[in-house]
Amino acid sequence: MNQQLSFALRTGLIAAAAASLLVACGGGGGGGSGGEVGTSGPESQLASSRNSDKGNSQEENKKKADHNSSNSDSDSSSSNDGGSVGSTPDSTSPPVTGDSYKLLAWNDLGMHCVDGKDYSVFSILPPYNNLHAQLVSTSGGLVTSGVTLTYEAMADATGSINTSSMGKTNFWSWVKSLFGATLANDVGLKGNATTSITPRPMNFNAANKWFEAEGIPITPYDDNGVKNFYPMVKVVAKDAAGKVMATARTVLPVSDEMSCKSCHASSTLSTDAKPAAGWVQDADPEKDWKKNILRLHDEKKSTNPAFVSALNQLGYSAAGLAATAQAGKPVLCASCHSSNALPGTGIAGITPLTQALHTQHASVKDPVSQLTLDSSSNRTSCYLCHPGSETQCLRGPMGNALDASGKPAMNCQSCHGSMLAVGSNARTGWLNQPTCQSCHHDGKRELSGVTTVGTPKVWADQRFASNANAPAAGFDLYRFSTGHGGLQCESCHGATHAEYPSSHVNDNVLSQDLQGHAGTVNECTACHATMPSTVNGGPHGMHSTGNSWISDHEDAADGTSGAAPCAYCHGADYRGSALSEVKMSKTFNVENGTKTFAAGQKVGCYDCHNGPNGG
Repeated sequence: MNQQLSFALRTGLIAAAAASLLVACGGGGGGGSGGEVGTSGPESQLASSRNSDKGNSQEENKKKADHNSSNSDSDSSSSNDGGSVGSTPDSTSPPVTGDSYKLLAWNDLGMHCVDGKDYSVFSILPPYNNLHAQLVSTSGGLVTSGVTLTYEAMADATGSINTSSMGKTNFWSWVKSLFGATLANDVGLKGNATTSITPRPMNFNAANKWFEAEGIPITPYDDNGVKNFYPMVKVVAKDAAGKVMATARTVLPVSDEMSCKSCHASSTLSTDAKPAAGWVQDADPEKDWKKNILRLHDEKKSTNPAFVSALNQLGYSAAGLAATAQAGKPVLCASCHSSNALPGTGIAGITPLTQALHTQHASVKDPVSQLTLDSSSNRTSCYLCHPGSETQCLRGPMGNALDASGKPAMNCQSCHGSMLAVGSNARTGWLNQPTCQSCHHDGKRELSGVTTVGTPKVWADQRFASNANAPAAGFDLYRFSTGHGGLQCESCHGATHAEYPSSHVNDNVLSQDLQGHAGTVNECTACHATMPSTVNGGPHGMHSTGNSWISDHEDAADGTSGAAPCAYCHGADYRGSALSEVKMSKTFNVENGTKTFAAGQKVGCYDCHNGPNGG
């Protein structure tokens, strides 16, 4: 095992740049059992995993068979035992103990990508998914001790379920060659197993105050061999006595839709990416395009001293990467090209992976539009490499917003800038990312959060800002930020790229279970036993939204600042804005009767009064 990979394994590989980025960037590790990067990486976790995860036992296979022959949503008793996969967990069920709890769970990136079924040639993306969860007491506060959380596979509404990754990819046949690790079947690089009928433990990360299972090696192929980019998982919280406190249904998105073959397959009509030695013409389509890429890479870099030195340093064939793979040693791209998604990898002096890929392909022409990928202002150029035309990685409110002509109002470039901007050597890959406040400020929602040179726009208003220096100094990532009550922003708003409401039904299950409708978890009673009474104590300075506010809002509007603060959400003309939109129909008791607001209605002063001055 080479020096770089050995170090990476000791510090704990994190293919989604999650907790181990805190170590990589000097931000400190997580805490708790399994949460602190550097002390519970794969090498310290694999021994116990080997003993407990050597494939399915006869009992587990019988449980899977019994489950698959039953109705996936018929066993309502499962919320009491936490074990029946495919049932409908009721996260709003009556409390099992003396208190009541709500469980929020989410995936960190909105989509994790994998190389696909074959790892025998090279690997960019191992199977690696991150699941996070927070348990809330409805009487107030996060629950961080005295409980255990587990995750398990469950069927979605169509009956699709993913209980194993074995037989769906050859990753475990090549993981030792690629990463220097010996893994039990279905166990990932962080020692966590893929979702199955058997509940798997989650660990508490004290630094982020969430429970986590990182590196889950789930694949986008369900148990019937059908592609499902949105497999479901059930998270169960139990007290010290083993009684269920709360359950949550969420999604672990994963895709193999990297369309490199659009340009690199031997069957490609265009010859722009054709190696000088010709197409490889491998009969296996999963291997063909990868071998063409290695052949092309060798031709471009064969005389580069840094490349020649790297081959020697990594123990690769002096003839190049293609020869190395042909000899039975697959190539890990991050062995040479460092990536903050795989901390500790790379060789000094060689361009980081993010920079190399984006700058190299910026001048490449889209095979359909013939526009250079850097010049394209739509997501099609990004979807040639990122998932994609089928997966629809960008599928939250921003991705689904349409302009007057019916075309997407925002695209990948709206937040990330052009390909050259993403590949700039001034960027730190995976960490220099757009911030929420670049678009959300002063009651506005911009359609672009970057400047003409691809840097985030900066505004004074911080009401909707992601946290500064999260996860490390100089980086302000939404997926590491917290807000109301110490909850992670993603726990209420959803994972990045797939914020609530998403265009895919499985993404929305968690928010629907919590509050009865898809969308940002913004109903106070989703987490609180009773409606709180507050003028500005809610998320982002929000007031209460129940009947008590009907009588209280007049005093708030008559305060020192008058109605001026209300304009931030209710609009400069006080006739409502997107920020005052009702997400589900509500009826309030008012003078002389009731007032009903329909879902989607933007609440303003004129709905009940003659403007902000009353009357």
